[in-house]
Amino acid sequence: MAEQSTQSIEIESAPDDIMAVIADLPAYPEWAKAVRQTEILATDDAGRPAEVRFTLDSGPVKDVYTLAYDWAYNGLSVSWHLVKGQMQKAQQGRYLLEPLGPNRTKVTYTLSVELALPMIGLLRRKAEKMIMDTALRELKRRVEGRD
Repeated sequence: MAEQSTQSIEIESAPDDIMAVIADLPAYPEWAKAVRQTEILATDDAGRPAEVRFTLDSGPVKDVYTLAYDWAYNGLSVSWHLVKGQMQKAQQGRYLLEPLGPNRTKVTYTLSVELALPMIGLLRRKAEKMIMDTALRELKRRVEGRD
């Protein structure tokens, strides 16, 4: 697996509320601009998404891929990995939530993507940074009610 990129943001909300937005994968097309469609293929024993198919359209980047999710029992993290993709050979990601106070949380997003077509490491890391930056800003906007 390729090197990972990591980025964090602080959100004015409790971890439970943030994780509820992250776990509501069917709603992603409403607020994550590049996500056109999500389809829950399987759920875990707690009813959370376990396998999800995404349709992504981010201008020049279009892809349909399936991710498998692993939800932490403490409610402070979720990780995923690629099951199947068209443009991707591998993807691993994670959201980690760190409470900073009663209504403030640090959200750290870690992502590693390996495309089916080779890409220079510097360009790949730049693309990952852009994806993470956009995802974190959109998550913050959704959680804080600034849609």
